[in-house]
Amino acid sequence: MNSQNVKRLTRETVDEPSTILGKNKSKNVRFRREKRAAMAQRGIRSLVIAVAIPLSLALCNVFFFRSAEGYGAVSTRRISKPFWFPPLWALHMTCVTSSFLMALSAWLVWADGGFHRNPTALYLYLAQLCLSLAWDPVVFRMGAPWVGLLVCSATFGALVGCSRQFKEVNPIAGNLVMPCLAWASFLAIVNLNLLFL
Repeated sequence: MNSQNVKRLTRETVDEPSTILGKNKSKNVRFRREKRAAMAQRGIRSLVIAVAIPLSLALCNVFFFRSAEGYGAVSTRRISKPFWFPPLWALHMTCVTSSFLMALSAWLVWADGGFHRNPTALYLYLAQLCLSLAWDPVVFRMGAPWVGLLVCSATFGALVGCSRQFKEVNPIAGNLVMPCLAWASFLAIVNLNLLFL
């Protein structure tokens, strides 16, 4: 009987440290899960803020400068636009989409610490944002296609710089800039044609 008690005691004492380790391990796993959940929640919050600010600026830009005066309005110039000119609503929608893509790519760079390591990427992004917001008032409100062409060219240059800087930090962010580059070049072509309408 004593031998059975000794066997039980040794089993219990041998099992106790592993149970303690198991409890500590489960606490560590739970702590890691909670930490990851908190980080994910902060990441989602920062993504929403990073996308909402430029997107709301672009929407305000569209709302305040949606006039068709500088866009080759038929009623003022009596000249019809080329068939490939997008309708005004499609032009504004694509500008907003471009703003969304740039904000998303900038957030990806920020999340990887790219703006801290390379502030040039941040300056290029802010320049692109300001220039793209300036295009609508220049073309639609002021009716100045020459200045709009300069703004489009500067935007294209800032986008090329963003693409190169973003690709160094996050290749996906660099690839998200490509549709914006295509859109900026199309806007430059539209602007060029507005000069001769």
